[in-house]
Amino acid sequence: MNNYKIPLGEVMADFVDWLTLHGADYFDTFADVLETSIHTVTDGLLWLNPLVLIGLFGLLAHLIQRKWMLTLFVVASFLLILNLGYWQETIETLAQVLFATFVCVLIGVPLGIYAAHKPVFYTVMQPLLDLMQTVPTFVYLIPTLTLFGLGVVPGLISTVVFAVAAPIRLTYLGIHDVPAELMDAGKAFGCSRHQLLMRIELPHAMPSISAGITQCIMLSLSMVVVAALVGADGLGKPVVRALNTADIAVGFEAGLAIVLLAIILDRVCKQRIPSRGGAQ
Repeated sequence: MNNYKIPLGEVMADFVDWLTLHGADYFDTFADVLETSIHTVTDGLLWLNPLVLIGLFGLLAHLIQRKWMLTLFVVASFLLILNLGYWQETIETLAQVLFATFVCVLIGVPLGIYAAHKPVFYTVMQPLLDLMQTVPTFVYLIPTLTLFGLGVVPGLISTVVFAVAAPIRLTYLGIHDVPAELMDAGKAFGCSRHQLLMRIELPHAMPSISAGITQCIMLSLSMVVVAALVGADGLGKPVVRALNTADIAVGFEAGLAIVLLAIILDRVCKQRIPSRGGAQ
């Protein structure tokens, strides 16, 4: 039966080998630029005194959500992480998550908008999105590790590929579900396609887009932790180290730091629904 096996794996391996052989200089340059960018962001955050940065995080959380309990939770969580000794790893993970999410939003939102206006494009893209979301996370690390080597770069690229489907899908759904009556009213008032997008479609789709960004952040966080297997810095390193040595204490503390960071990002980035007519 093996004589009739379709050599899909061999074809992919040959393709990656071809890329490595002919594009090594380009991949190295791209990796250097990306690594320098993420290290600059990380070093900038670590340069600040931890207590000052925790205060800034608490202030930012309050300005975004206007909830004192959330602000206290953010401050208390970061103080606990600092006390446990995982401050640098947490900042490294946070920088990677924010960087990956920024890239995903930069790619995903425009693609989602275009897909909502071009149904054929979304039909073609949908199987690819399904593939990106269902392929095991470890599989992404193999080709990126071969192309870019050990370090933070293969982890970030794998994270973007894994998480970008969420903003694409939810942006598409938000734009696609805009009521036809609103679009007809905008056209009746003489709005151009750009004005329809900026004044009607995007405001109406914003809750869905916000949900896509939040989901993207959670997916990025989960993938950034897994990326420690290929040398990425952050909270994944102590988790992997604890797994290799069966160190329950380190595993629990690092896992708790990941959970707290995930809750903070989810609560702070969740869209704040303004009151309308006195109702929440």
